Amino acid sequence: MATRSSAVSVRTRAGTRHRVALRRGHPAVLLGIATGSLVLLGLIMILSASSVSSFATYGSSFLYFKKQLLWAALGLVGFVFFARLDYRKLKGKGYLLLPVVLVLLVAVLIPGVGRSAGGSARWLGAGAFAFQPSELAKLALVLFAADVFSRKQESLLREPSHTFLPMVPVLGILAVLVMLQPDMGSTVLISAIGMGLLFVAGAPLRFLTPLAIAGGGIAGVAAIAAPYRRERVLAFMDPWADPLVSGYHTIQSLVALGSGGWFGVGLGASRQKWSYIPNAHTDFIFAILGEEMGLLGTVTVLGMFAFLVYLGIRIARSAADRFGMLIATGITIWIGVQALVNIGAVTGVLPVTGVPLPLVSFGGSSLVVCLAAMGMLTSIARRARWPRPARTG
Repeated sequence: MATRSSAVSVRTRAGTRHRVALRRGHPAVLLGIATGSLVLLGLIMILSASSVSSFATYGSSFLYFKKQLLWAALGLVGFVFFARLDYRKLKGKGYLLLPVVLVLLVAVLIPGVGRSAGGSARWLGAGAFAFQPSELAKLALVLFAADVFSRKQESLLREPSHTFLPMVPVLGILAVLVMLQPDMGSTVLISAIGMGLLFVAGAPLRFLTPLAIAGGGIAGVAAIAAPYRRERVLAFMDPWADPLVSGYHTIQSLVALGSGGWFGVGLGASRQKWSYIPNAHTDFIFAILGEEMGLLGTVTVLGMFAFLVYLGIRIARSAADRFGMLIATGITIWIGVQALVNIGAVTGVLPVTGVPLPLVSFGGSSLVVCLAAMGMLTSIARRARWPRPARTG
């Protein structure tokens, strides 16, 4: 009996030391801290960036902030739920979620059903309950692709039929439906997620290269086919050629970033948010952040996203199984590429696409779905094969 009690005591002490190690540096904990920090920063910046336009339109400076706070609370519930859920229970759910998403994407295109704004039909619902099915499509694609490729051995992917079916047709259908809204930014992101997962799953470059070239060619044609997209491409090449129309967003964004200097003009003191930058609290929130917090603030945000990507790669490499590895990879590609596209557009490095900054920009659909995805990534991290902490003493 004494021996048994001693063994239990040793296990308890070891478990306590292990839990302390988890609190101090476990990737799941670090992921939660980084995610929460970006959401909190987003709420602060949305309150600042939207206060002027919100008061001018609705008579209250806090309307957008209150909406985002509500979505953040809902997203937090989703994050906690999926973080506690064993991610292996998600197997097969991609096959169920994908048809639902396809129906929703078709419904968005039906006049009288889909809700239009700014020339695009991207929303379903009304008022505070409107959401974008294209955001859910990213998560559905990750779960579907992870399920498909986790059931196939890498050797099978050397055959074209196993590489392209059913992934490429599904990817093409999603891309076409999102492009018809039209939403080229989300189409590019969905394509990047799909191509990235094909590569990580083991598809040979001799299959991926022609697919990437064909996709790039189609994207190039689509970029110049529509007049407003062609204007964005021309504005990207030379925003000063038309500074009051097509180049206006980019120029005003650069003015905001330049005005911030090293340490910013101060939180809430932005001048560009006074109707100079359209969509200051959504697509161009990074510009307001740079103006108010300076280079220090923008580098900090870049570092936080880089840290999220680093954690995602570590989690994918240490995942307990191929299914978890592929989900972690898809989510990491999604968050990393979307942040890159948004920040690239704000800084003039990429054309303006209308893609929000994940976890930071105003938008309930993006925030809730991103937090659910980060919860899944946390679940994978909690069950990954991490090295045991070294004993001391």
